[in-house]
Amino acid sequence: MTTFKLNLSDYDYHLPPEMIAQYPCEPRDLCKLMCIDRQSGAITHGNFRDILEYVYPNDVLVLNDTRVFPARIFGNRSTGARIEILLLKHLGDHRWQALVKPGRRFRKGDHGIFADGKLAVEVTAEENEGIRQVRLSADGGQLFEILDAAGHVPLPPYIDRPDENADRQQYQTVYAHQTGSVAAPTAGLHFTEALLTAIEAKGISVAPVTLHVGLDTFRPVAVEDIRTHQMHSEFYSISEASAEKINSTRSNNRRVIAVGTTSVRTLETAAQQTDRIQAGSGWSRLFIYPGYRYRCVDAIITNFHLPKSSLLMMISAFWSLEKLLAAYREAIQHQYRFYSYGDAMFLF
Repeated sequence: MTTFKLNLSDYDYHLPPEMIAQYPCEPRDLCKLMCIDRQSGAITHGNFRDILEYVYPNDVLVLNDTRVFPARIFGNRSTGARIEILLLKHLGDHRWQALVKPGRRFRKGDHGIFADGKLAVEVTAEENEGIRQVRLSADGGQLFEILDAAGHVPLPPYIDRPDENADRQQYQTVYAHQTGSVAAPTAGLHFTEALLTAIEAKGISVAPVTLHVGLDTFRPVAVEDIRTHQMHSEFYSISEASAEKINSTRSNNRRVIAVGTTSVRTLETAAQQTDRIQAGSGWSRLFIYPGYRYRCVDAIITNFHLPKSSLLMMISAFWSLEKLLAAYREAIQHQYRFYSYGDAMFLF
């Protein structure tokens, strides 16, 4: 009987701070790539363009086509206190769930002016850990026009610098289409249009899905027994065309290759009932950790993840925690760059 590591402390590792990427590789597809054969345990090193050698005709590459919007805005409440808001999830009409800093200064009933005076915000409800429900004075296209002009790219907190104009393009996949994420599906940042064209020319299908990345990107797992961790819900959508491509690939005993953990979560959520991909949309709260049985995904392209994170647990469920952490130590020895703007891993 297999025993799985279920304590948070098991998912810790030491990373020298200087190995946290502060800027992306240019060009995108010349970042480093670690390829891992899960059956043999063999590890090879190269650059991301080498992914062409590891994908085969009639495989399907599943991409998350969500688009990041400039969701971080700054302003002042009516008392003059400086406030930062990160819009997380659209709740309907003019209402949003948001992360507020400092939360103690912006409570239910408070008002503020944000985005260079273009946006009025009212707090309508308080949740835990600095989360608020807010009502905005703009919605839909008008809101996104305001954010495009005055909002900031919501870079993760381990990128220790202010966002720059270049981040609006660099912190976005080349295939981003559906606006709604507050964080990029970072494994996809390594693809260029030319590389995707070469992949399709080799006979690999590309199937876009959508999952809007939300709060859990910014929240570490905080409970020692990881089984009690609660994921926040994230909206996903799969078209009939993509579902058909993926199911056909599986029926023909070819590989479903998920680009990033968000694509993994989308596919595994959609396959929960029948082990086949169901087209449609909904909300995913799926938490994947060791002991989980993968229903759809055969290979994963991913970045290197934070210690004690749900993403590290997901990848550990796909291979082996001990072997994965050994691969991380090898990546550190080879000077790989970690996290959102860092290098990539392909597990197959």
